[in-house]
Amino acid sequence: MLLDLLRKTVRQALVVASFALVLTAARADDYPSRPVRLIVAFTPGGTTDITARLIADKMRDTLGQAVAVENKPGANGAVAAQYVAQADADGYTLFFTTVGAVAINPVFHSDLSYDPLKSFAPVGKAAINTPVLVVNADMKVSSARELADLARKKPGAITIGITGRGAMSDLSLQMFESAAAIKLQSVPYRGASQAITDILAGHLDGLVGDIPTVMGQVRAGRLKALAAASKERSDIFPNVPTFAEQGFADVIAENWAGVLAPAGTPAAAIARFNSAMVTALKDPGLRERLRESGTTPAPSSPTDFGNYIAEQIARWGMVIKEKKLTGE
Repeated sequence: MLLDLLRKTVRQALVVASFALVLTAARADDYPSRPVRLIVAFTPGGTTDITARLIADKMRDTLGQAVAVENKPGANGAVAAQYVAQADADGYTLFFTTVGAVAINPVFHSDLSYDPLKSFAPVGKAAINTPVLVVNADMKVSSARELADLARKKPGAITIGITGRGAMSDLSLQMFESAAAIKLQSVPYRGASQAITDILAGHLDGLVGDIPTVMGQVRAGRLKALAAASKERSDIFPNVPTFAEQGFADVIAENWAGVLAPAGTPAAAIARFNSAMVTALKDPGLRERLRESGTTPAPSSPTDFGNYIAEQIARWGMVIKEKKLTGE
């Protein structure tokens, strides 16, 4: 009697589950049938926000629905990450993230409410931008090597701005200090604009900022770019040597942006969004607009992006612990 009841219960559960799968598949087949929300972890007007909006605007052509960007800044991306991790896994709330939320925060903070691998499904990589060390154009140095030599003569006296503790700019600077065996005075800012103002006014010696935030002042000759924290020279700043080219091989801290979905999001919805994003990022007009903003398009498949995230988590975990980098 009890066994028959259990069998009946299991059969009913299987029927319900099968029906749910059919409904999910149906929803995924006509995805998207309404606007998609793309959550950005930073404030409006910043590099990540501008990149997301340029891509989202172009994606409407393929998706047939708007992709609406919403800003939820805070805690180096953790606020937005938590929000998306808890959203419905239906493909209508996605996370436009950078390296901080998924590969840096988990190393520094063990109490996060999300797991960078388990809480999300990869949708695709979108773009990269490179941290660059810049100084006032009047400063008597022309390379990272020369700045290191000066810092050895004046330990702790050279002030370099960063865009927050634990941010990619901060980690880049710490890696440079470690590789060069020097001590600089890092000065945290809420954003790069005020730091640049202070450099031009003579209150700050330099800044580690991504290319979009320093590009205008470098091209105008008011700031001098000394080194890029990337494996290869940026296609936007091809004349700026990397740290590695100058003898600091470990100073590689490329920032990247990509899209994640809540874990459990239908594969068909992920594939559809990825296809539309890749199509947008291959459009010559969008590519030029991104390059003009200082960002390099870098589309990928969901699988490749998932593998890349796993590699980034492993790399930054090792680098931060081995070099004793701090995020506070």
